[in-house]
Amino acid sequence: MQPVRGILLKISSVLVFIVMASLIKYTSDTIPPGEAVFFRSLFAMPVILAWLAWRHELHAGLKTAQPMGHVWRGIVGTLAMGLGFGGLAFLPLPEVTAIGYAAPLLVVIFAAMFLGEEVRLFRISAVVVGMVGVLIVLSPRLSVGADISHAEALGVMLVLGGAVFAALAQIFVRKLVATESTSAIVFYFSLTATLLSLVTLPFGWAMPSLTEAALLILAGLLGGVGQILLTSSYRHADASVIAPFEYVSILFALGIGYWVFSEVPTLTMLGGAVLVVCAGIMIIWREHQLGIERARQRKAMTPQG
Repeated sequence: MQPVRGILLKISSVLVFIVMASLIKYTSDTIPPGEAVFFRSLFAMPVILAWLAWRHELHAGLKTAQPMGHVWRGIVGTLAMGLGFGGLAFLPLPEVTAIGYAAPLLVVIFAAMFLGEEVRLFRISAVVVGMVGVLIVLSPRLSVGADISHAEALGVMLVLGGAVFAALAQIFVRKLVATESTSAIVFYFSLTATLLSLVTLPFGWAMPSLTEAALLILAGLLGGVGQILLTSSYRHADASVIAPFEYVSILFALGIGYWVFSEVPTLTMLGGAVLVVCAGIMIIWREHQLGIERARQRKAMTPQG
């Protein structure tokens, strides 16, 4: 294990994904979300395939024992991506990022509902804290008499919907990892998302300008690179070490939002984001502790020679 290298790879993946989201946001005035999903997914595949070929894992990485599992994961994951991209058109980048932190909190709830996982008071409390944080982020747009446009209200609904589907996608991934390689999960998601995005073609795709096409293609390539960096990070350090660095994304989002889109964060948004981040780290810490306890129990049950 090389934890420092794993952390650096994780932070790099977070930065790449935020830059990718920024490119999608930059083109969102003229490019509909479904079309953005198409470019993001299609141009990620060559990067992923090249990486698998370089590692001599192309054949093994594309084997699958659960093709329908990939389809269902692809459907909910594509909905999450499309809704998130739609929200970027209406809300500031840091706000979209902060609301998106609701997804790992919802995973705890969905894991109890659909996977039968036991959720005790500590994690329930963390989820409640996190949801309060999300409500604080949204409070300026939910207050009675708030000066909020229909576009902003739509943006809130889109991003929240994206967080729900992102959490559901993680539930499907938890089922898939029992039999599927990470490479297969990543590749078949990109393939499924590319095909599903074509369903939105009749609803009005736009002919991108050369600049927009270049930015969308770059977003797709960065999506593939980000996925490789993320996958590689877990080869060098435990998930409990790496996972908290996901929240570095709010710093990148704040910086890019301010310098590129002239988005100035409010104290309310920052305060809510801090609560959500703290709740997420609490859950990660608890998962780590439970993992240690389970390892001790397995060790205690192993016959000593």
